[in-house]
Amino acid sequence: MNTLLDVSDRLYLDVADFAHSTPHWFQVLAEVWTEAGLLVFGALFLAGWWRSRDGSSRMMALALLAPLATAFGYVVSEALKSLIDEERPCRAVVGAPASLVTCPPHGDWSFPSNHSAIAGAAAIALALSWRGLVWLTVPMALLMAFSRVFVGVHYPHDVTVGLLLGGLVAFLFMRAAVRPVGNLVETARSSRNPAVVWCAGRGPRAHAPAHAERPRRARHGAY
Repeated sequence: MNTLLDVSDRLYLDVADFAHSTPHWFQVLAEVWTEAGLLVFGALFLAGWWRSRDGSSRMMALALLAPLATAFGYVVSEALKSLIDEERPCRAVVGAPASLVTCPPHGDWSFPSNHSAIAGAAAIALALSWRGLVWLTVPMALLMAFSRVFVGVHYPHDVTVGLLLGGLVAFLFMRAAVRPVGNLVETARSSRNPAVVWCAGRGPRAHAPAHAERPRRARHGAY
């Protein structure tokens, strides 16, 4: 275990030295991405919900569960962080250059990385609810995790565990909840409340009557 931590320390120093050798604009971009990535994931959640309004109940259920699964991934990560009091590398690693962002205060522990857990959970949750998006969400999550080491506030093992933990929690959460939430979506779509129906969407059946009318009209015209 100590050997792995030593490797992580050396990797942290290598990344920190690399970060300080990059242009200032690149450093600023990395700093912005550590937070802006969360906003991009949020926008994708909204887009996924919107496109699912005309989809199946299962499709809508997965879209609704995606942000919830991400939030649950964060909760699990934060609970683990409170049990493992690992100091931030920007304060603990001897000889490390100054972090590019302000080092979090003592008591804001390092392991695992909450940002990485959120990114991993969001990447997997969106991939499950919107299959073609996996080629975007996974690289986003990896870049977001790397940026936390790049700016100097996490060890490599912090972000690695954060990604895996968030992704696993999101996967299990969505697998367990998709059926009951799908049933709730079915109920919501049959509601008489327009606001509820608008939120849940009408599903693919909303377009069925228009298509069904055409053959009947054609047959009547033939007579």
